[in-house]
Amino acid sequence: MNMYMLPLAIGAPQIILIVVVVLLLFGGKKIPELMKGLGGGIKEFKKASKEETKDGEEKKD
Repeated sequence: MNMYMLPLAIGAPQIILIVVVVLLLFGGKKIPELMKGLGGGIKEFKKASKEETKDGEEKKD
């Protein structure tokens, strides 16, 4: 592995640390609301990208 990419390697200990920090910052009750918002944002992004590809295909025809 490249020496410069080593700090970017994410393993199990790093993921556990991130989860613990998120739990401490937001608490257990707020996390489902955050995930719901994140899921909605991803859904909107996918919808917009599909519409963009449809528009691009229509312009080609």
